[in-house]
Amino acid sequence: MTMLDSTCSAFIEVLASKAPVPGGGGAAAMGGAIGMALSNMVGNLTVGKKKYADVEGEVKDLIVKGDNVILKLKELVDQDAEVFEPLSKAYGLPKNTPEEVKFKEETMEKCCIAACGVPMDIMRACFEGIKIHARMGEIGTMIAISDVGCGVVFLKSALIAGSLNVIINLNTIKDQVFVSATRKEMEELIATGSKMADDTLALVISKLKK
Repeated sequence: MTMLDSTCSAFIEVLASKAPVPGGGGAAAMGGAIGMALSNMVGNLTVGKKKYADVEGEVKDLIVKGDNVILKLKELVDQDAEVFEPLSKAYGLPKNTPEEVKFKEETMEKCCIAACGVPMDIMRACFEGIKIHARMGEIGTMIAISDVGCGVVFLKSALIAGSLNVIINLNTIKDQVFVSATRKEMEELIATGSKMADDTLALVISKLKK
């Protein structure tokens, strides 16, 4: 059974236990998927309304894009668990001889690089979700505009949570070219994504106060 095949209650129960997976990465991906779903709900409530007929086509496009983000994040819930398993085993490798030390170092390097990939993908997907929310906040139905604010908050949190799972793995990687490139993209995603999310939340609040 995959993480996604379990109920929400079962997922939370395992998350709270001392089981190695799911962890912060899986939780970030799940939270991001929930946030993206909120924007799609607003989109579906907008489609078919005469008041929003002039933007219906664009809203439908945003929903399709949102569906793709949700699918990606759902897949990443399980992928995060998959990449952590070999890493957890690598930590337990012996290092009693020079050969064992070398093998463990090489294995750890490989596993940590792989473990960086999933949270980076989580961040990229959340960033795409935030962009969708930004536009949905501008053209979505007012009857559910608060849900755009809720969704973008989820996605910003997932974006930041994803970065923490990148950083913890970067700290043990010796390949400085990889570290530098990954850190640069990560910081750009956080800076741009966070600002866009904050701007979207501010827009939603301004609309709610009218």
